[in-house]
Amino acid sequence: MTDTDRQTRQRRSAADTREHILRVAHDLFYGGGLHATGVDKVADAAQVAPTTLYRAFGSKDDLVAAYVHRADLLNREWIEAAIRRAPDDPRSAVLAVFDGLRSHLDPATYRGCVCQMTLAEYADGAPRRAAVAAKEWLHARFAGLLRDGGAGDPGGLAGQLMVIYEGALASAQCLGTAEPAVQARALAELLLDRGL
Repeated sequence: MTDTDRQTRQRRSAADTREHILRVAHDLFYGGGLHATGVDKVADAAQVAPTTLYRAFGSKDDLVAAYVHRADLLNREWIEAAIRRAPDDPRSAVLAVFDGLRSHLDPATYRGCVCQMTLAEYADGAPRRAAVAAKEWLHARFAGLLRDGGAGDPGGLAGQLMVIYEGALASAQCLGTAEPAVQARALAELLLDRGL
């Protein structure tokens, strides 16, 4: 470790250190898998001692849960930005989410949905709870918009939209193209035409 690395590490606050570790963990977990990526590898790549990592997160499960939560917050940011583009039209707001999905499924950067990947690797525990909470949030957000739009069964319609949304995420990973977002948007529009 160079003197510059030591000085940078010494200047970081606990919050900055935590965020730095999460950024590094994101790249490693997203590219290499959750169980396949060990804490020592994350600590080494982040240039922190394993004790520093454990002080910030407590356990690997806590680190993974924080990684999922961070990815969820970033996801919510773009979704809320899309919804704000159509503030007075719930139907357009829902479709704006599907419109925005295409740029997030760019095959150059998209390897899969962080939550879907977490659910595949964790049958229980904090990481799974974080992933489920992320999916529940989006379902509730869709349901709220649909309720505002006058849907007779906003929860049921939101569930159908979630199936389309989740299918686009999985298909884009499998096929290596953002085209499923276009198809998902068309299906969402058909559902909304029928349900609102």
